[in-house]
Amino acid sequence: MAPNDSAETIGEATSTVVGRRKATRYIVPVAVAGVAAATIGLVPALASSGDPDLPKISAQELIEKIAASDEEQLSGTFKISTDLGLPLDGLAGSLVPGGEGKDTGAAAPQDKLMELTSGTHTLRVAADGPERQKLSVLGDASEYSVIHNQGEVWAYDSASDEVYHAEAPEGRDAGKHAEKAPKGPEGAPATPKDFAEQALAAAGDTTSVTVDGTAQVAGRDAYQLLIKPKQSGSTIGSVRIAVDAENGVPLKFTLSAASGGKAVVDAGFTKVDFAKPAASTFAFTPPKGAKVTEADELETGKDERGAAQKALPGQLAELDGLAGEGGFNVIGKGWTSIAEIKSPGGKGLPEAGSGDMPAEAQGFLDALGDKVTGKFGSGTVFKTRLVNALLTDEGSVYVGAVTKDALVRAADAAAQ
Repeated sequence: MAPNDSAETIGEATSTVVGRRKATRYIVPVAVAGVAAATIGLVPALASSGDPDLPKISAQELIEKIAASDEEQLSGTFKISTDLGLPLDGLAGSLVPGGEGKDTGAAAPQDKLMELTSGTHTLRVAADGPERQKLSVLGDASEYSVIHNQGEVWAYDSASDEVYHAEAPEGRDAGKHAEKAPKGPEGAPATPKDFAEQALAAAGDTTSVTVDGTAQVAGRDAYQLLIKPKQSGSTIGSVRIAVDAENGVPLKFTLSAASGGKAVVDAGFTKVDFAKPAASTFAFTPPKGAKVTEADELETGKDERGAAQKALPGQLAELDGLAGEGGFNVIGKGWTSIAEIKSPGGKGLPEAGSGDMPAEAQGFLDALGDKVTGKFGSGTVFKTRLVNALLTDEGSVYVGAVTKDALVRAADAAAQ
């Protein structure tokens, strides 16, 4: 880090980045997508296919370059690979009523975008300011697209020939449909820039931020910003963000786990063009014969899939209720902060065979969980490569991007 890159100045610069976040993210009207995005979006990535000779730049200057970037028009292709060490396919079926291994159809984004939380996917993206965006997930012989075009949101799944349609919040009669209009989750990342801004928001006196060489991404010269926790006990090893040397747009990012191995998240452009996309890119008319589902049908119970649509969001709402009624507390700060949630009912996991939990979910939890004991009593730690959670037998939850030992120490300290 350059001598003038103090934690205070870095912190001020990163605050500027977050404060200037553009509205050019895809409108994804779902809580499920928000959960997936929030999980993925904890950190960014390595891009090394060359070593261009660029002028020297400090970390603070590079962060300010990101903040000053005003590119709102682009098109390109990027890949995202996610390895959380979590069997999400098995979990999804147990969480959604009637969804065990089934495709719930209707092309609703909440049904499709959860797939991005595991495996490797190729996406095509286009943006023309805050009113026009398109995101397509490319399959072997199919394509799934979400299009936001001046107040309307369309989603189309070519594999099932199904269409989802909704009004965006800024659409016509927005006041009339304010409660039903789809809203993208606040802070949900949709491009490498969104991921980068979320990672930079964590920078401060608990973080090391440096410029770590250069790279070439999608044929463009870039600087690499390296973000690493200074604290021990975090499951996050490092974050690398490749920043376009010309316009300051983050082009690629990688989140590496402290335990090593394959990157937890690796996402970046393979092709990118900052010219204005053609207006036809954002035009959509449902194909003849396609099944069209309106958002209102899902939200008012007209469609038999209504229960499934609300299953996971409803569970998240219950979690918010637990935090509100039983108490929510943050232990520590920075990369090793731990959220402590006290259950008002004092209930832990349902006992095996009690009938309160589907067999698939019980098997999933058993595969992830490690039994632990301490001053707090006993409980189970559920692990991924990034986020771990301790659920005590008396019902308290401790969760964070920290090691199992850190969770046990936090629970012991709270019990004293």
